[in-house]
Amino acid sequence: MDALSEAVRRGAPVEELASLPVPREYLAAHTRVEDIGMFRGVEDKDVRKSLHVGNVPMPELAPDEVLVAVMASSINYNTVWSGTFEPLPTFDFLKAYGRRGRWEARHDRPYHVLGSDAAGVVVRVGDGVRRWRIGDHVGVSPIQVDDQEAATHHDGMLGEGQRAWGYETNFGGLAHYAVVRASQLIPKPAHLTWEEAASTTACAGTAYRMLVSDRGARMKQGDIVLIWGAAGGLGVYAVQLVKHGGGIAVGVVGSEEKAGLLRRLGCDVVINRSELGIGDDDGTDPARVVEAGKRLGRIIRRETGEDPHIVFDYVGRATFGISMFVLRRGGTLVTCGSSTGYHHRYDNRYLWMKLKRVIGCHAANLQEQWESNRLIDMGRIMPMLSRTYPLEQVGEAARLVQQNAHVGKVGVLCLAPEPGLGVTDPGKRARIGEDRLNLLKGA
Repeated sequence: MDALSEAVRRGAPVEELASLPVPREYLAAHTRVEDIGMFRGVEDKDVRKSLHVGNVPMPELAPDEVLVAVMASSINYNTVWSGTFEPLPTFDFLKAYGRRGRWEARHDRPYHVLGSDAAGVVVRVGDGVRRWRIGDHVGVSPIQVDDQEAATHHDGMLGEGQRAWGYETNFGGLAHYAVVRASQLIPKPAHLTWEEAASTTACAGTAYRMLVSDRGARMKQGDIVLIWGAAGGLGVYAVQLVKHGGGIAVGVVGSEEKAGLLRRLGCDVVINRSELGIGDDDGTDPARVVEAGKRLGRIIRRETGEDPHIVFDYVGRATFGISMFVLRRGGTLVTCGSSTGYHHRYDNRYLWMKLKRVIGCHAANLQEQWESNRLIDMGRIMPMLSRTYPLEQVGEAARLVQQNAHVGKVGVLCLAPEPGLGVTDPGKRARIGEDRLNLLKGA
C-alpha cells in the first residue's frame, strides 16, 4: 500500500496528507474493453467474470476536481449493467465523452473504473476548488454536472452535461481513490461509519427526489404510496421517507424473509409478490396486467381503504402496466429505472382518461442530495446496509445484487481495513442507537 493510503487509514493530520506524494497507480474495480463481447449468446451474464480488481494509472486532476481517498463504496445496479455490457457497453459513453475536450479525454481508456457511491477523505484539491479542503470527510453525489451550462442552474439533472459518475464517467468509487468534481461533494455524517455513509448517497438522494422534491411526486401527509421492490436499495429509503413524511407505505417484496425485514422497518402494508401471481414477463400481457392489478388493488383497499396516490416504480417492464392500472385517478407514477426491462407496455386509457401523471427521475441534483443528507445527519433517515464485502470481492457483491438476493444496500470496503470505522461523533451515534443504525445488518 502506498504511503498516502497508509496515512489516510491511520487518520494522519492534514499537513502530512498534503506532503505525501499521490501514487502513480491505485487499486480499482474495473471492466476491460476487450471483454465487451464475452457474454454474447450467454444466458447467465455473471458479473463475477467481467469485474476485475487490479491497479490502474492515476489520472491528472482537473482544476474543479478533488481526489478522494475512498474508504468505502457500495453496489448500485448500474455496476451490474456495466459488468454485463448492457444495454450498451459503457465504453461507448467514455469514448463519446472523451471527444469533448482535454479533461474529458482522460476518461476514454481501455478500462472503466466503476462505482457511483463513495465516502472518504479529500487528499487533493484542484486550483479552482473553493469550499473543500484536504482532510475533509465527504460523501459523493452520484451525478456529475456541467456548471457552465444554463439548464444546470435551473436543475442540475436537466443539463445535457449531466452524467452518472462511475457509470457514464471513469474513475468511480469502487477503488482506493476516486476523481470527483467539487460540485459532487456532501459532508459525511459524523455518526456514521465509512460503509454506512457510502450506502446512502445514490439511493437516498434518488428516493428523495422521486417522492419529496417538487420535481418528483410532491408527497404530502396521508398519501398512500405503493413501493415496488421495497426491500431493495431504493425501496428501503422510500419506505423511510414515506413514513417520516406522514404517508402510508405499501411495500411489495419477493419473499417472506424480505417481508419480515420490511415490517421491522415500519412499512404499513407489506405484500408478497406471490400473492399477486405475477412474473417478470406478465407485465407485457394486457389480460394478466388487469388481473394482477385487480388483485393488488383489492389488497391495498382492504388494508388502507383507498387506492394509492403515488406509485414508486423502478422495477420496470414487469410492474409498469400494473402500476398504471392500480394508481388512483389523478395519481402520480414516478419511475427511475427498469431492472426487469426497459420496454414497458401499458393500457394508455388508464393514463389519459383518469388524468394520471408519469414522472421520470434520475438520481438527484446537489440541493436534493444535501437535503436528504441532512435527514440522515439528523438521525431521521437511517442507512440501510445489510452486508459488506472487501474490494477484492466486489464481483461477489455485485452478483448478489444482480440476482436480487440482497436487501437494502451492499457495501464495499475500499481503504477501510474493517467495518465500523470512521465515526467522529460517537455521542450522536449512541443517542440514535446501534439497533436503529444496523436494522438490516447481516440480512
